Amino acid sequence: MHGLMMDTPLLITDLIRFADRNHGDTEIVSKTVEGEIHRYAYREAHARARRLAKALQALGVKASDRVGTLAWNGYRHYELYYAISGIGAVINTINPRLFPEQIAYISNHAENTALFFDLTFVPLVEKLAPQLKTIRHYVLMTDRAHMPARSAPGGSIPNLQCYEELMAKQDERFDWPSFDERTAAALCYTSGTTGNPKGVLYSHRSTILHAYGAALPDALDLSARDAVLPVVPMFHANAWSLPYACTMVGAKMVFPGPHLDGKSVYELIEQEKVTLSAGVPTVWLMLLQHLAATKSKFSTLDRTVIGGSACPPAMIRAFQEDYGVTVFHAWGMTEMSPLGTVGSLKAKQATLSKEEQRAVQAKQGRGIFGVEMKIVDEEGKDLPWDGKRFGNLLVKGPWIASGYMKGEGGNPLKDGWFPTGDVATIDPDGYMQITDRSKDVIKSGGEWISSIDLENIAVAHPAVQEAAVIGIRHPKWDERPIVVAVKKAGQALSREELLKFYEGKIAKWWMPDDVVFVEELPHTATGKLSKLTLREKFKDYRLPTA
Repeated sequence: MHGLMMDTPLLITDLIRFADRNHGDTEIVSKTVEGEIHRYAYREAHARARRLAKALQALGVKASDRVGTLAWNGYRHYELYYAISGIGAVINTINPRLFPEQIAYISNHAENTALFFDLTFVPLVEKLAPQLKTIRHYVLMTDRAHMPARSAPGGSIPNLQCYEELMAKQDERFDWPSFDERTAAALCYTSGTTGNPKGVLYSHRSTILHAYGAALPDALDLSARDAVLPVVPMFHANAWSLPYACTMVGAKMVFPGPHLDGKSVYELIEQEKVTLSAGVPTVWLMLLQHLAATKSKFSTLDRTVIGGSACPPAMIRAFQEDYGVTVFHAWGMTEMSPLGTVGSLKAKQATLSKEEQRAVQAKQGRGIFGVEMKIVDEEGKDLPWDGKRFGNLLVKGPWIASGYMKGEGGNPLKDGWFPTGDVATIDPDGYMQITDRSKDVIKSGGEWISSIDLENIAVAHPAVQEAAVIGIRHPKWDERPIVVAVKKAGQALSREELLKFYEGKIAKWWMPDDVVFVEELPHTATGKLSKLTLREKFKDYRLPTA
């Protein structure tokens, strides 16, 4: 027997309709590429999204068509999130930090029919246009006053059009269509560190359920009382759902555009009275450096979400003890929409010492409802949640990918579970801690050494700005760890001093065999440390113990 409930589809446009009706005067603030501050409210954003939907249809965009974007976090990109998906088409947010040949591959693989891009990326699009086989319309996300001068109609970008002129041709009289909630809504590609990027295709249903999960008190704890600054890019796994979840609860949104240096982020936080921000550790490192240099404090920032790569405990301590900002350590993947875990504390942990609480917060957190997790050994057997045994991490749930666009890479699932490629422990309270990527784990004498644990100790040293740990071939032990570190400006630190810093903090056989100081570390297009690059650079490195 079925329940007697209405069967209404979960559609992305329901979010912005709700925000218009219930939070119509709540602001959306953007620091634009051009430099000025743009302000409007949900009511106007909804009206412009409806005009944009009509403009897309006038360009010939149909249901299931893919539409690409190369854009920063801003109000026009936000409008595209809703207008494209709202007419049953698919928004393909492309990471502009990828190599040009990867961007061309993604657009061609997605078969995008149109490309919307910010002024920043005009030179990139000029270079790529001859390689983009399926694009019929190029739309520059600006007004007529900022359109580049062209020596001939279209210049070097064919069919180049102005975003605001397309909008001006339409009115806001538009009814959002209704369709199956399983319809594809958004397409994000993996960063493609090995092989070609693979497309993850989100549905309206998965996106709405994920937004519900993200907004929960034990997740990002979002409400209409918040002002949220998504530093995480809208081209990176849907900005961790914030353009959807904030709209769902009616929170004020503050978009930073391309202005991600510490000074710009701090000024925007203060000016707009931001209460919550979210981003990767590299951005927060710049912000903390600015705060230290200027002796500044936060007046409204209450909490920050840090994910994308492991957050060093020293960063958690700096935010919480020096600036009174609660840190939520989070973990997820593009294939998970992306949220999987958030490190909020339980009631029983409120009485722990600060040091004990930080030890819990250093973990990637508890799974939120909608995400099931398990760890397995090399044979695929389940391992206990004891916080000690670590194994391969698998997940499943309604916002986790079941496959990739066009079947690339075959079926990724193992008995219905998605293998994350992470090695992790899970403790009895459900807190998961990544000990390594499976491809980064250091195997020494048949035992595993966590490179992340060794990195966290290194960056806790007051003279170290950033550190990576990789395994180097060893004739006896198979692999041994080395630390590749960047010193803070003006700081002196020797190999021996850093190795001594490890004493008493790890098992003796985990002790790194060497330290190498460099000017900077390589990062991927999503801001993560590129250990692939480091391993290639140090492939012929000879250990002093070899």
